[in-house]
Amino acid sequence: MPTEDRSLLLHAAGLTKRYGRHRALNDIHLAIPPGRIVGLVGPNGAGKSTLLHLACGLSTPTSGTLRILGARPAADAVHLARVGFVAQDTPTYATLTVAEHLRLGAKLNPSWDHHLAQRRITQVGLRPRQKAGRLSGGQRAQLALTIAAAKRPELLIFDEPAAALDPLARDEFLASLTAFVAELGASGILSSHLLSDVERICDYLVVLCAGRIQLAGAVDELLSNHHRLVLPPGEIDRLPHGIELIRLEHVHGRATALVRADADASLGRYPVEPVTLEELALSYLGRATTSESHGVDGTGGDAI
Repeated sequence: MPTEDRSLLLHAAGLTKRYGRHRALNDIHLAIPPGRIVGLVGPNGAGKSTLLHLACGLSTPTSGTLRILGARPAADAVHLARVGFVAQDTPTYATLTVAEHLRLGAKLNPSWDHHLAQRRITQVGLRPRQKAGRLSGGQRAQLALTIAAAKRPELLIFDEPAAALDPLARDEFLASLTAFVAELGASGILSSHLLSDVERICDYLVVLCAGRIQLAGAVDELLSNHHRLVLPPGEIDRLPHGIELIRLEHVHGRATALVRADADASLGRYPVEPVTLEELALSYLGRATTSESHGVDGTGGDAI
């Protein structure tokens, strides 16, 4: 279990959220350091939106604790101002113009940065008199992102904001997201089912499946201690100590194993190939799905 640390970006201890008999999140333990862009990945129904809604204070835990930037989510007006949120449908008001959205943002947020907001809408080609209902999906996403960032938060949270965008609009949105995080010196959490987006901009990965954390850690560390091994026949049952099998595949008569290796584990006897972030996430999701289908506790990965 992670120890309490008020400097953490996110700290969850025994976090559980139920809706009736359904457990959307089940005994989550997670500690994420500040200054990260976190990729939160998992299938539909994994609990991603539930976790983000808890982080924004839009709902409360059934049990356990959650701290965001060292405090209970939405604990007060000051904490609310420290977090910006862009929901999945990038909500805007159809009858309000772009300028009216910005005036509303300024009225609701005491730390509103007028110059940042004006500069960004100019950069992305939004006209002040345009009504939001007449904007494209990509333009609405850019407007919602600008409003979230202009309050100058310490954390920006995105719940699959680019899911419905075409490839060009998604590319522009991710570029804006990265630019805002850098300009503000903020942290970010991006929930997405598009692993290519996560691989492009995130430096910390959280894999969530069936309401449980399967894997969490800095991307560079995860990639350095996971490998693909080419195994001779019969070797799968003789893996050395310190090597954990995550996923086994047989392709064209060749067995390959995606494994997690301790720092002192010896891999010298096997041909070793690197893994991509997408392969890593899919392997843990596949293992979790298999465990769930067999009624096994699907907490295969470590939350670190």
